[in-house]
Amino acid sequence: MTSSASTVERAFRAALYDDTDTGLDTGASLLAADPAADPELARRGEEFVATAWRRGWAPADVVRLVRRDLEQPHVRLAAALIRAQSGADRPRGRRWAAQLDELPEGPATGADRFSHATTVLELYRLLLRLPSLEPLEEETRRTHDPAASRLLGRIRALLAKAEATGYPEEAEALTAKAQELMARHSVDEALLAAAAPAPDAPGACRIGVEPPYEQAKAVLLDAVATANHCRAVWNEPLCFSTVVGFEGDLEAVELLYTSLLVQATHAMTKAEAGQRAAGRKRTKTFRQSFLAAYAHRVGARLATAAESQVTQDLLPVLATREMAVTGRMERMFPQTTTTRLRGVSDEAGWTEGAAAADRAQVRARPRLE
Repeated sequence: MTSSASTVERAFRAALYDDTDTGLDTGASLLAADPAADPELARRGEEFVATAWRRGWAPADVVRLVRRDLEQPHVRLAAALIRAQSGADRPRGRRWAAQLDELPEGPATGADRFSHATTVLELYRLLLRLPSLEPLEEETRRTHDPAASRLLGRIRALLAKAEATGYPEEAEALTAKAQELMARHSVDEALLAAAAPAPDAPGACRIGVEPPYEQAKAVLLDAVATANHCRAVWNEPLCFSTVVGFEGDLEAVELLYTSLLVQATHAMTKAEAGQRAAGRKRTKTFRQSFLAAYAHRVGARLATAAESQVTQDLLPVLATREMAVTGRMERMFPQTTTTRLRGVSDEAGWTEGAAAADRAQVRARPRLE
């Protein structure tokens, strides 16, 4: 063993398998005193990242957890390690590549060696302790469809406009049009699969559901997933939901959930300002109740809208796909539990949230022929 590798091993023994600050300081001191150990330390970090992938994690999952449990320097360091490891990694699909593109910038320079070594060891402690997750299969094996890409581009543009406008009626109209395009895309995909079966099967992706008010956000995501022929399972400790469905529907869920969450946040901020202007101080309970009502009302209206999209002749096709999605979900999660929303006790928050959902939610749409 080289002297640099020996330094890293001694630092790891002191810091990674000991949760005390003393062990961390000892390990950081060893690394700070031996600059020659830096390449070996980085190499070991890439190994921790590769191990995370074998345990079912993806780049966005790791960054999300690091951001929650540590600090911004750790996030930048994790992003740099993931980028470095990706050069030796195998291709993993479009969604994985998109997550790599969205990684935050690399670690800032200027920290002294001891502080930097402490950051590295704190990050490695977290990576070492990552649990195994349900594996996500590689993404859809169907050939790239330029028309579908153009359609998703239109949907993204509509939702971006809905998020940016300050007029509720305009946001409603734009979101309605986006959901209509999503529904038509989903039915087109189902008809295509029924007419010419392809080696396509339900897949899965993870979507962050982060504090605060994560329960209400999970309910909102579940409503969006259900309306778009997917199933969602929430992992509260790790701040994400796994959504199971066919690839086109998964993309629709990601887009619509993100947009509705942005719209809900804007509406909640505006409602709070109105409450303060009227002399009523609002707290966390107002916001929790607001988002819970928003999720509940959006779910009810999405369900009604989804039912209006399907003609009788399409029911067997969609039922077959639903069975496939349910089967995949049950194989991934053979045991699930239900939970009740907590902290919904503010009547004004509930009323304001329901009203915001009415404004943001899509209108009834014509049946697909």
